[in-house]
Amino acid sequence: MMLSTTLFKIGPFNICIWNLVFLAAIFLTAFILRRVLSKFLKKQLKSNNIHLEGRRETYFKLFTQSVYLIALYVAVLSFRFNNAEITFDEFIRYNLISIGTLKISLYNVILVAVIFICAKISSSIYKLYIGKKHRARSGYDPGVEYVYVQIARYIIYTIAVLLSFNVLGLNISLILTGSVGLLVGIGLGLQDVFKDTIAGIVLLLEGNIKVGDIVEIDAKTQGNTHKGAYNFVARILKVSFRTTQIQTKEGNVLIIPNTHLTQQRVENWSHSSSLSLFTISALMEYGSDTILASELLKTAALGHPIVSKDEPISVRMEEFAENGIEMKLLFWAENSWEIADYKSEIRFEIDRLFRANNLHFAFPTRTIITKN
Repeated sequence: MMLSTTLFKIGPFNICIWNLVFLAAIFLTAFILRRVLSKFLKKQLKSNNIHLEGRRETYFKLFTQSVYLIALYVAVLSFRFNNAEITFDEFIRYNLISIGTLKISLYNVILVAVIFICAKISSSIYKLYIGKKHRARSGYDPGVEYVYVQIARYIIYTIAVLLSFNVLGLNISLILTGSVGLLVGIGLGLQDVFKDTIAGIVLLLEGNIKVGDIVEIDAKTQGNTHKGAYNFVARILKVSFRTTQIQTKEGNVLIIPNTHLTQQRVENWSHSSSLSLFTISALMEYGSDTILASELLKTAALGHPIVSKDEPISVRMEEFAENGIEMKLLFWAENSWEIADYKSEIRFEIDRLFRANNLHFAFPTRTIITKN
């Protein structure tokens, strides 16, 4: 009897311990059933060499997640255990929250959930459609596909939010009118956020920087005016409305504001020509055989597979510096994520060739004269 005793009431509905036990058991069962069903179906599909990709994967997720919809229906019916006189329609239409004109019932909550589920399904279907359409083209670019999907997703979920407000009986115009002062204050406090959001829209629409692109970002133009500031190369992982995720060559994932990519100098290696000019400097001792040094520098570059053999490789004598003769090797190669590693390999070869031919790099020297 104690388990059937009413703990509290929600409107005309009596809630007892059994109701809470039923709810916990129903959703726990649904969770376990979904896991078991998912594993069973995946095993069956794998045994039949059916791969879950694209549309099939979406259908599979929708099918397995439908278990929760059934669980929700059974959970509502479980309340009739101690509320036999209440019909299902009365139960879901009872106002859980009633504040002025705002009245929220279980029916409204279910409708809002259905709206967002439909929004998710619509987004997935559009992703499948645009993916199929773009992959059929010869010049398929996954970055362009990502841009279209992101823009569509933002539009779909914005419409879903507006429809949800309408279902809940919220008047958008009254909310906006009554909160003009608050919005102005928020706007002043979130200027940078709005700037980054507009920059994100520009990035998504223009497509100058897309997911997968390799970019070189000028750190000196991002407020890093200190002596240690330098350019760094990164790969674009994700472009969202306010921020962009990038991965550095060290494997670190950074999240930077979108304005860093729209208002600063950024070189997109993926959009550049196939070859770029790179340089390696060497400081020679005064009195060294500069002709031999020039030939050895060219030999080291020619021996590396990344260096283009169709473009000229040259060596310049830059200047007679304070500590030695500055020479610069110039060669053409593809812009690559590993270009720093390739240049290091060429430097190792230069050092080996110089040692073999008795050439020496210059370094600062100081002579101390003491007076007795």
